This record gives sequence, structure tokens and C-alpha cells, in this order.
Amino acid sequence: MSFDQIIDRRGSNSSKWDMMEAATGVGAEDAIAMWVADMDFAAPDFLQEAVQGLLDKANYGYFTGEAEMKDAAAWWMRERHGWAAEPDAMFSTYGLGNGIAMALQAFTEPGDEVIIFSPVYHEFARKIAKGKRVVKESPLVIRDGVYRMDLDALEASLSGRERAVLFCSPHNPAGRVWSREELQALAAFCVRHDLLLISDEIHHDLIYPDQKHIPMAVAVPEVSDRLIMLTSASKTFNIAGSRLGLVTIADEGLRARFADVYRALDISPNLLGVVLTQAAYSPRGAAWVDALVRYLDTNQQIFRGAVAEIPGLSAMPMQSTYLAWVDFTNTGMSMEEVTKRVKQGARLAPNMGADFGTGGEQCMRFNLALPKARLTEATDRLRAAFSDLQ
Repeated sequence: MSFDQIIDRRGSNSSKWDMMEAATGVGAEDAIAMWVADMDFAAPDFLQEAVQGLLDKANYGYFTGEAEMKDAAAWWMRERHGWAAEPDAMFSTYGLGNGIAMALQAFTEPGDEVIIFSPVYHEFARKIAKGKRVVKESPLVIRDGVYRMDLDALEASLSGRERAVLFCSPHNPAGRVWSREELQALAAFCVRHDLLLISDEIHHDLIYPDQKHIPMAVAVPEVSDRLIMLTSASKTFNIAGSRLGLVTIADEGLRARFADVYRALDISPNLLGVVLTQAAYSPRGAAWVDALVRYLDTNQQIFRGAVAEIPGLSAMPMQSTYLAWVDFTNTGMSMEEVTKRVKQGARLAPNMGADFGTGGEQCMRFNLALPKARLTEATDRLRAAFSDLQ
């Protein structure tokens, strides 16, 4: 397949395109959707063949195959990430958001504080609030051009009501790949303050050259007694609609507590999610991801190069993901004016940075997982929208 193929996804029940106007306010006929983390590439052949296999069998009733899917996931984690995840330690959840919600329900109580490092994926705060837990933001600081955790400041702010850390690795929205030393420091912090560590690693396959993602379970195996690992094929292979995530818990005691909630809610995977995930976690899937990352790396270089040409704009270095984090602070404009130029002038539909929490107020997140021709059009429009600054 070619990642250059432009696909018209309007009218296909794609949230990214068919909900763009309602979600972002951008409704122009030629608008470019650059918001929700969803790729504009055709599904690879091995996924299409997996779906065709379902059609050929014409059996949509109760099914087997979850064990084989978990075996495939374990193979993927071992081969791609050096993580010896055990299939018996995995739970299939209704998407990874469901996994986060269940982890919070299993291991915390209403009123407990849950630490997040902001700005961060907006659903973290929403999941915490929906579960009647309390969001505790620990603002990231920028050093050497990238986000870093400030654990000293966090320690000084602790109330004693904190029970868990919900961590994003790699980081969304800024694509930060955390070093082994940073992961170890966070784990030590959690041990020191008796905190559960929930590590959302959904973007772990989308890592750029010269970068290395280290799963939390690999970086700090000694904290397995307080570690919950969250993974999914959904972002890597653009199959979020199949609604399947994996929660992996090595510690038997924690696993038993999670299983109680899992059984009480009568959770079970869906047929399509199992079939697509198993097909994705394969040698063919690995080759496709390698090609995808090369393509995304070129895209991010094109986009960041264009942003660098616009005075007052800066894009954080991208170490992973296809989500670019652009800061408009130095334009000297209000975000109202910036938003008008981006959405009405350029007819681009990114995410607003304020939705990601403290530190995101002057930023926007741009989805770069689209064909180069469309990306180039987007960068041309962005330059034109701020041409008076040049």
C-alpha cells in the first residue's frame, strides 16, 4: 500500500472527519482534520484479510481465540519492546480508556487524588473526574527544549491523599520519550509515597529513529507490585473502532483485585477486536509499522520545518507519536486571534492545547498522520495565515 493515497473519509462515519465541525468549529468544505488521534491511511492488507476471513466464516456468535490473541500480543511485546509480558497476566478491555477507568475503580476510592503530569492527554483528567476521583496536576517543565517531570515540586505539593500516578509514556501531546533514568526516578517516587503507577503506553510503537521507548515494566521490574501496564494495537494500526485494549498486571495480588472489578462488570472482548489485534501483532504488522514510522518521520520533519519558518511559532522536538505540539506564545497574539487564523484563515482543525491542562493554554496539537500532499497543503495554509509576521 501507499501512504500517499488520499482517501475521502467524509461521510464514512469517521469521527475525525464527520464530527470535525461539531468538535472544532471548523466546517469549511476544504478543511483539513488534524485533531483526534486517528490516521488517514488505508487499512493494511493483513487487516483487510482478517476482516474478510470473518465474512467468509459468516459466524458472528460466541467465539474463541482470545488466548491466541494474547499470545500474539506477548510475542509483539517481547520482539518489539524486550518486555516478557505473560499472556495470563493480560486482561482484554473495551478499549484502553475502559482499562484506565477500571484500574482507577479497582485501586482507588472516590475522593482519592490521582497525579497526572500536565499538559497531558485530555481523557486522563476526564476519566479521573468521572470516577469521582480528584485530579492532581503536576506541571511539566521545559528544559533543553523538551518536557521534563519536576518531582521535587510535586513532592512539595503532596497532600497525603494521593493514591496513584496516571502516566503517559510516550507522552501525548508532546511525543516525549522518557529516559530510563526518568522512569526510574518516577518509580522511586511512587515507592517513597506508596503510590500505584498506571503506565499508559498506547503510543509505544510510534518511535522515531535514534529514540528508544523503554516499557515501564522493563525499566523498573522491581516495582511490579505497584505497576499497571496499559497497551493496545489501536493507535499503532488505527483500529480504535475495534475497541480492544490490554491491561497487563504482573503482580498476583493486584491482578486479583483487578479481576474482581473485571468480573463484576462482566467485561469480555469483542470478536472484531480480537481478530484485528491478532492480525496486527504479526511479522507482517511489524514490517508495516516500520514503514509507517519512516513515513511519519518525514511528515514531522516537513511540518516542524514549516513551523520553524513562521516567527513566533515553535514546535517541540518530536521523539514519538504523530502528534505535533505547537506553541504560539511568542507571536504576541491572544489565543483568540491565533485560533481565528488557524481555524478560519488556514481552515485547519487541530486540538486546542488548553484541553490538555496546565501548560497547554498557548498551544495547539496537530495530527500529522496524513498523506504528504495533504500535509503540505496544511503547512502552506499555516504559513499564509501568519504571513504578516514574516
